[in-house]
Amino acid sequence: MGVVEEAHNVKVVGSGTRFIVLAHGFGTDQSVWKHIVPQLVDEFRVVLYDNMGAGTTNPEYFDFGRYSTLQGYAYDLLAILEDLRVSSCIFVGHSVSAMIGTVASISRPDLFTKIIMVSASPRYLNDADYFGGFEQEDLDQLFDAMAANYKAWCSGFAPMAVGGDMESVAVQEFSRTLFNMRPDIALSVLQTIFQSDMRPILNLVTIPCHIIQSKRDLAVPVVVAEYLHQHLGGSSIVEVMSSEGHLPQLSSPDIVIPVLLKHIHYDIVV
Repeated sequence: MGVVEEAHNVKVVGSGTRFIVLAHGFGTDQSVWKHIVPQLVDEFRVVLYDNMGAGTTNPEYFDFGRYSTLQGYAYDLLAILEDLRVSSCIFVGHSVSAMIGTVASISRPDLFTKIIMVSASPRYLNDADYFGGFEQEDLDQLFDAMAANYKAWCSGFAPMAVGGDMESVAVQEFSRTLFNMRPDIALSVLQTIFQSDMRPILNLVTIPCHIIQSKRDLAVPVVVAEYLHQHLGGSSIVEVMSSEGHLPQLSSPDIVIPVLLKHIHYDIVV
């Protein structure tokens, strides 16, 4: 195993001939896909990895400058694909990783046959003629609460993000992976995500994109999915699921699995 693979805890499972890459969002790690992986291993070689900064990665490898933009994460993704000699893949990105995949696809469109976006947003801040769901004041309060008491913030944020109470298995799982992050890294990562604006690059994305969204999501209003559909440069399709919460693959796998499998097998452009 190479340095890149080791740093990102890369795992390849399955016996298929085609590659599918599963990339997680903020506060989680590759374990967020645990309900999905068994459905894919007979048909695909499934690539799992952890974004730098996840609690499973070595915090000494986290470069605050490199990861102050999503480009740093996109470079990591491309390095992983190069190390694994992946020449083409289906990319499934949850939350911020959906945007990381789009950034990577702009420079290397040959590596991606399609991008499946789960709970994705190009911008979380409201703007003129754009509703992202948050005002700057909301985000400043969130960042202050994280900095003041990270553990307490996690306990409040996890049930809101997942859409359940602290007793639910999904909330407990998200809480676990959130707690595992080093607090200063978690704050830096979330600031990068919430302050980013990927709208200007959407028209440069030529890979077919499948946009999958929960009907109710604290972090991503449904109108954002339609915004992506209207502004991506290539073909795209939207499906709003009956699930609730920002991590539907954890909280509603019975809803998400058939939808994901449908979009993995269905090509917009034949």
